[in-house]
Amino acid sequence: MPLSQIALRQVQYVPRELEPGILYVSEEFGVAVHLCACGCGSKVAVPLGAAEWTFSKTDGKPSLWPSIGSGQLPCNSHYVISNGRVDWAATMSAAQTAAALQSDQLKREAYYRSREPKPGLLRRIWNAIVRLFGR
Repeated sequence: MPLSQIALRQVQYVPRELEPGILYVSEEFGVAVHLCACGCGSKVAVPLGAAEWTFSKTDGKPSLWPSIGSGQLPCNSHYVISNGRVDWAATMSAAQTAAALQSDQLKREAYYRSREPKPGLLRRIWNAIVRLFGR
């Protein structure tokens, strides 16, 4: 039976056996794990971080963003966890799932590229000289 609510359990380590209706969050290891909200029993794990899913809690109720689109699972569930509620969304087609995965990958690549250190002043001057004289 599909869930309409999900409770938060903050843990250091995610347990081997998961309880339905519980979102296990290990901020130390940057992961949120739960059993699919549709009731199929599939384990859903999402990475947490600036280029991944964001986790927040209000009054002890969890939120995850963006949506959980389990298009890679047989149940094809799609939902958002917001303040402890499971808000169901339209089922994603295979093409939509592929596009979302590609978009996620591009966002991750852009994020990590933006985190690369920029060359210092001397390195930029040297690079300009090399380009100018065609080493």
